[in-house]
Amino acid sequence: METKTTNNEYIPKFDKAFLHPRYWGTWLGIGAFAALALTPPALRDPLLGKIGRIGGRFGKSARRRARINLFYCFPELSEAQREKIIDDMFATAPQAMVFMAELALRGPEKLLKRVDWHGEEILREMLDKKERVIMLVPHGWAIDVPAMLLASRGVQVAGMFHNQGNPVFDYVWNKVRLRFGGRLHPRNDGIKPFIKSVREGYWGYYLPDEDHGPEQSEFVDFFATYKATLPAVGRLMNVCRARVVPLFPVYNGKTHRLDVLVRPPMDDLLDADDVTLARRMNEEVEHFIGPHPEQYTWILKLLKTRKAGEKEPYKRKELYPKS
Repeated sequence: METKTTNNEYIPKFDKAFLHPRYWGTWLGIGAFAALALTPPALRDPLLGKIGRIGGRFGKSARRRARINLFYCFPELSEAQREKIIDDMFATAPQAMVFMAELALRGPEKLLKRVDWHGEEILREMLDKKERVIMLVPHGWAIDVPAMLLASRGVQVAGMFHNQGNPVFDYVWNKVRLRFGGRLHPRNDGIKPFIKSVREGYWGYYLPDEDHGPEQSEFVDFFATYKATLPAVGRLMNVCRARVVPLFPVYNGKTHRLDVLVRPPMDDLLDADDVTLARRMNEEVEHFIGPHPEQYTWILKLLKTRKAGEKEPYKRKELYPKS
């Protein structure tokens, strides 16, 4: 269930229906997550890594999507190298998500000694100048953590999101996201509420790598293949009068630390055409993901939209056939 303000802001609201027996398994899973979050990371991360790798072997559909994405994006790698990236990705996913739960439960004071910001001076300068900012954040497993950390410092962040299928998980997940403040806007409400929030001084949290179909997208290079990329960031810069700053979180399950990588503002896009805008967005994604491929959500249908006459990769039955 949810309520909305006049800003089309999503506010998670508890519903008595969440106590129905059909959701008891969900609550048990959430409880286990919370218990793990309060366990020392040196103990939990190796365990979570093993659980993630095992789960990745059973999640056949997700693994197939990851295999196809890596096959297209990194054809120069051997099959064994791509499989290792996938295994490492499935290990990283629960480690990063439990770190997020730990942040929500313990608060930032307990975790800051395990967080390293790289390029933080870029954000501080913009904060001091009270500039409008849109952060360009690729889909990483720790994607929500930098927004929560910024919000805990008083930097209010506005993001867009898709509702989860399970209403209990959706409620808890979004309560965690908003633990220290900020705004969430449902994607179904369109882009206008997000723009309104940025104009009001919220720092926007924009995900550049989703496939929105061919209508308004540009087909531009993405690693060794191409991708339908929405060049919306240029329009957002102009409409919101905001600067765009690429940012990406990297969780290291061996050191139990989070690195938040911040890149220089994309001021070169102010007068760029749509093709240039789209390609530059993908370049920033490549810059972050290249050295840290295990951090990326390769299970998404990143390459669903293809040029006319080309078959969607995930519908190619001969490519990693389902067993």
